Amino acid sequence: MKVSEIMTKEVMTVKRNTSVNEVAKLMGGHDISGVPVVDDDNHVIGIITELDLIVRNTRLDLPRFIEVLDWGRIPLERPGHARERLRHMLGTEAADLMTEKVETIGPDASVEDLAELMVKHRFNPVPVVDENEKLIGIVSRADLVDMMAEQLE
Repeated sequence: MKVSEIMTKEVMTVKRNTSVNEVAKLMGGHDISGVPVVDDDNHVIGIITELDLIVRNTRLDLPRFIEVLDWGRIPLERPGHARERLRHMLGTEAADLMTEKVETIGPDASVEDLAELMVKHRFNPVPVVDENEKLIGIVSRADLVDMMAEQLE
């Protein structure tokens, strides 16, 4: 079975400047697990998931360091991590909240490839793009579960 057979073709999307409040209302109102952020040509430039919204309500942990004698401190996180978390938590627009490195899949990919992508990398949902990298659909874990339920009947 191909991704195109189970994907949702009418995808809810947002732009970079969409407010975080609007994103939350869209996702909650339509009961969707994530929303792609697209440019004016419908190319996926980011994605916002339920987890991204939930992270906004967590505590900000201060960066951790190791004290090395009297020489100074060695950071235990990658540079910019705390700054990125702060932007994510305090941002007001989709661009502040979105994950920019988005894994996409083609419509002709197998459902097995999709499942592997979701399981190995914990992606949900996954945007479906055509050969020009334009958004044409989206697939979530719920779509896979629905497919399995139909096959069991």
